[in-house]
Amino acid sequence: MIGYRKRWAAVALALAAATGPATAAYASPAVPTPTAAPDPVRALDRIARPLLSAEPGTGTTDLRALGAMVGDARIVGLGEATHGSHEFFALKDRVFRYLVEHKGFTTFALEMSWSAGLRIDDYLQHGDGDGNGDDTGDARRLVHETMAGSPWDREEFVTLIQWMRGHNREHPDHPVHFLGDDIGAPSLDAPVFDAVTDYVRRTRPKSLARVDELLAGLRPLDDAIGYLSRPLAERQRNAATAQQLLTLMAGQGKPGDDDFEFALQNARNIAQTYTFLTVDPGDPASLTAMERYRDQVMAENTAWWQRRTGGRILLSAADDHVGYTATDPATYPKTQGSFLHDALGTDYLAIGTTFDRGSFLSKAQALGGDWKTFTLPPAGPGTNEHTLDQVRYRDYYADLRKAPAAARDWLAVPRPTYAVGTQFPNPTPPELAIGRAYDVLVHLHDVREASQL
Repeated sequence: MIGYRKRWAAVALALAAATGPATAAYASPAVPTPTAAPDPVRALDRIARPLLSAEPGTGTTDLRALGAMVGDARIVGLGEATHGSHEFFALKDRVFRYLVEHKGFTTFALEMSWSAGLRIDDYLQHGDGDGNGDDTGDARRLVHETMAGSPWDREEFVTLIQWMRGHNREHPDHPVHFLGDDIGAPSLDAPVFDAVTDYVRRTRPKSLARVDELLAGLRPLDDAIGYLSRPLAERQRNAATAQQLLTLMAGQGKPGDDDFEFALQNARNIAQTYTFLTVDPGDPASLTAMERYRDQVMAENTAWWQRRTGGRILLSAADDHVGYTATDPATYPKTQGSFLHDALGTDYLAIGTTFDRGSFLSKAQALGGDWKTFTLPPAGPGTNEHTLDQVRYRDYYADLRKAPAAARDWLAVPRPTYAVGTQFPNPTPPELAIGRAYDVLVHLHDVREASQL
């Protein structure tokens, strides 16, 4: 899958695909099913729970069983099988509201840059300060400015941010937060650097000259795409400098002091970003190593935020990020979900998503170009979705950890699956063993493209 998460590898590989809008067939080879095999549909029927709607504001009764599945998990990863379908984005909004109101969750995390996440969170806590009281307009402008070019520059995220801001107005003692858990690209904004220098200026002024010296060749990073065209040796030197900054900052305060920990985390994000940007476009092993590193970074940033706030997090990302295995394990040998499970055990829960048919927004090439509407027909025999769509409920979710033997065996087999990122179509259909990837699965009968701003 070529997702938004592959945008930097996509720069290096210069991948291209067909144009849209279009109706594109997914060439899914059939996987023969032995006639004597147990019926997985009837077994899945036993654990399926109906999902009455993906839309936020439609009640919570049908989500109670999902709440029980979440249990006491501190971080819940909720995936998306496409980066451009209304139902997946709306469902995350609906589930987050439920988890906030009934399970004490406090943060919505997204696979977007750390710096952009800080800006959104500042808005949620304080508003934009212009005094016009226009939360809808403010939220729309903020989403467009921080998510421009990404899959999430959509009306559905305006609705989410608007609800979060409204919640904080009504519940100032129990605010919700927004986290961007990713590296600081495509740009590393000034506030990230300022968080480091401002802290040192206030608390360790004797160290300021050295901090400024280290940052002189690093700030600003306005165009990571252009930066990748610089010689590898130069990028490696800058990564080493950023690591020196992080090492220096680690001695500038006391662990547990919130101001110090925040400044240190911003220095860490600078180092993470410059390390990631040492990727060698001509070396497949380097691309794989950097994709693994990026998933590790996102897991570490999310876990850091959870420790700092003490709150519970809904983590939004592509299915391949939240799950324990990816549809392309050769390129993505270890996922964010796997890293989080290693760190948290059962305090991390992975929820994957599937759909049988419908439309979504994607691009003919992973980087650049316009978002276009593509449509997939009903999934064919031999795919995961073909079987999943035969379960008695139109839309449903299921706790795969409690699957009967017949379903468990079926879920353990890799099969072609619908997994759509920023680029469509894919030359080779991805495959996934759903039961190995997720704890819980949400299946939707059909989806439609998200609403562009």
